[in-house]
Amino acid sequence: MATRKVIQEFLSVISTYVSKVTGSSISFLFAIAIVIIWAIAGFFFNFSDTWHQVMNTGITIVTFLMVFVIQQAQNKDTMALQLKLNELIAATKGASNRVLNIEDMTEEELKVLKKFYSKLSDLSEKDGNFGAAHSVDEAKKNEAFKEVSEEIDDL
Repeated sequence: MATRKVIQEFLSVISTYVSKVTGSSISFLFAIAIVIIWAIAGFFFNFSDTWHQVMNTGITIVTFLMVFVIQQAQNKDTMALQLKLNELIAATKGASNRVLNIEDMTEEELKVLKKFYSKLSDLSEKDGNFGAAHSVDEAKKNEAFKEVSEEIDDL
């Protein structure tokens, strides 16, 4: 178990480093330089199939690996953003804590909440009170939200 954790941490550090390095301006310039060198080399290799295949193979390998690096970076960023939003929700008086782990809800549960917030938006528009704060729990008390509130209770 300890070995697995060490390997995971090592891979996480490597992928974070690769993500930062490949996302820099210098890496972009490096990629442009490779393409220019490859294009110039075409004159020396008479633009042969081998010359063409070298670039295609290199690009395919780099693209394949970068998909995983980008996905890891995106997952990490998404989790960090979700935690920041959770902190704001938890710290805001009147906010519904039911949405703290909204990313773990099923698609059907998300549709019910979307329906609630759509009705809330419509009600705010009718009232002209766009600054009013309402939570899922407050909606239970409001007759206009009775149907959606019952669905939310079932979650």
